[in-house]
Amino acid sequence: MTEAQVKELFIKTNAIMEGHFLLTSGLHSPMYVEKFNVLQHPVYTEQLCTALAEKFADQKIQTVVGPVTGGILLAHEVGKALGTRAIFTERENGKMAFRRGFKLEKGERVLIVEDIVTTGGSVKEVIDVVKAQGAIPVAVGMLVDRSGGAANFAEVPYQALLYLDVTTYPAASCPLCAAAVPMTKRGRTGK
Repeated sequence: MTEAQVKELFIKTNAIMEGHFLLTSGLHSPMYVEKFNVLQHPVYTEQLCTALAEKFADQKIQTVVGPVTGGILLAHEVGKALGTRAIFTERENGKMAFRRGFKLEKGERVLIVEDIVTTGGSVKEVIDVVKAQGAIPVAVGMLVDRSGGAANFAEVPYQALLYLDVTTYPAASCPLCAAAVPMTKRGRTGK
């Protein structure tokens, strides 16, 4: 899939929404990406994850790891496409960790997958968990990089299917607020 095809799919499923959104960071934005609007369709999830897997097919990946929640779906589908195992991390006492008996072997080659990356904080936590087990974080694959180039995983390279430069504003200087554009609730289509 080309980047244009990925964007078209996100728009078609209303995963890219326009309006006036309050982000988790507290910033305001005229755009919001609701990944579950596209991931609710198994055929699209498979297509996206197959395209993501193709980017890392020559990396000798042994296990795909994703953070809970959206990362579980992605890890499963990318792992299926690569013919590898797929596991996930969860928060335990506020920190990312492997649970449910999941573990990695020393030297195991790991691909970390994530749905939407804004700051990369969750991915960095997963990288730390992978390294703590002696495994090798080979690369990071993501559906959407909306960091505007700010995502940085040190020595771990990354690729995304779609790169978005999403404008954000502090609440005090938001032009959408100044224009009295009503806030659209995240996770809703607004229709």
